[in-house]
Amino acid sequence: MSRKRRMFDIDMPEDMDDTFPAGKTAPPPRRGPMATAIAETADSSRDRALIEAEIRAENDALAEEHVRLKRAGLITDMIPLDAIDSSKLMRDRAPGADFELAELVESIRDIGLSNPIQVEPAGQGRYELIQGFRRLSAYRALLQETGDAGRWGTIPAGIAARGEALGQLYRRMVDENMVRKDISFAEMAQLALHYAMDPQTEEHDPEKAVAILFKSAGYQKRSYIRRFIPLMERLGEALQFPQDIPRALGLSLVQRLEDVPGTAAAIKAELQGWDNRSVADELTVLRRYAAPGAEAETGAGAAVTPARAPENLPEGKARTTFQLVRPQGSAKCTAANGRLEIRLPRDFSAIDRRRLEAAVASLLDQIE
Repeated sequence: MSRKRRMFDIDMPEDMDDTFPAGKTAPPPRRGPMATAIAETADSSRDRALIEAEIRAENDALAEEHVRLKRAGLITDMIPLDAIDSSKLMRDRAPGADFELAELVESIRDIGLSNPIQVEPAGQGRYELIQGFRRLSAYRALLQETGDAGRWGTIPAGIAARGEALGQLYRRMVDENMVRKDISFAEMAQLALHYAMDPQTEEHDPEKAVAILFKSAGYQKRSYIRRFIPLMERLGEALQFPQDIPRALGLSLVQRLEDVPGTAAAIKAELQGWDNRSVADELTVLRRYAAPGAEAETGAGAAVTPARAPENLPEGKARTTFQLVRPQGSAKCTAANGRLEIRLPRDFSAIDRRRLEAAVASLLDQIE
């Protein structure tokens, strides 16, 4: 029997993949369920790690920004008044009545506080005042006056980081107060003395402390402050109104203290026990002891009055002060034993004498 002959005799290439037709690509090998789950878990972990790294980087940046703002005192919060102490820095304000405080109280009452105070944490929920003594005093006055703890029991405060050098804190306080036109040479000299007496400061010479504290002031102004230091050293405790001593009077008085021994003791003896004296009374005494020529100088708005109140008047309160808002400005009134003083930025000598007499007579009739 003959063998059948094939119709086609084709030689196929040896490297021909006989699994898939020509022109087709083999699919990737199939994974089992376990391999697929492992791969998906790895991808998910990698994505989660990238997201967590981005979150950590963002949190670190926010933390650094928070620390920077805190060091700059730009982190503000509402701080309870009774949690704020003001003993770390000795203030440049002389003790006694602050007539301008009433104006600040009225301004805060009407429009609120435009500039927060500055504090630093002192531990155990307490804070130490760095800047804003008068603003804090105004809030305390409003709280005492109204009893409204919800509105006046807390104050906006910038919270600075702890650890800033004490000398730098004094400089901040001084530079803030330098813009106040009413701060006197006596007050600035007193602050230099306080700075030098502070055991935590590095400089204990008050004259050298002037260069540290008042670096922003001009040379001549620093020279005047230094000249007032002996005056405050010798008479500071005896004076009730050192902030009202004019520059020329203070310089003349310092010269007399240096030239004439016993002058300081004589002034102290005359002022001792005179608790109801006014600004004009105190300046009158100082002018009598100052160098010739100082007697003619008068402080702005100060009235020339007798040296002492009459001795036969009944005993009353040492002094009562208040303010009245007038079209010309704020009238500062002082009532003392034998004296009623009105200080107003107005030239009373320009008023017709008869009209002035009638006004004063009417005033006296109403308070009889």
